Amino acid sequence: MRLSDDRISHIAHLIADGIWKDDLVDFSDDLRVLNEIKGTILKYLRVEDEADTAAREKIRSLSRDVPEGSREWDILYRKYFEEELSKKNFLS
Repeated sequence: MRLSDDRISHIAHLIADGIWKDDLVDFSDDLRVLNEIKGTILKYLRVEDEADTAAREKIRSLSRDVPEGSREWDILYRKYFEEELSKKNFLS
């Protein structure tokens, strides 16, 4: 996870405030809303970390050496990363 708990909490508050101010939803329980938003953020970060690990592992497992930072590595990483997110229904 790349974000601290304080940062996630801050982002959750910004999202909740934005939803409230735009009159998209009326909250009956502010704490529950914040916890749901935080949970969703944490879930996405975990999925993103798993996709990152899987993409890097796929590149490492290739029969040829693809140096990290090369154009080919970047292209393969993006492809494998998006495939992993797609498997977990985070991309269409």
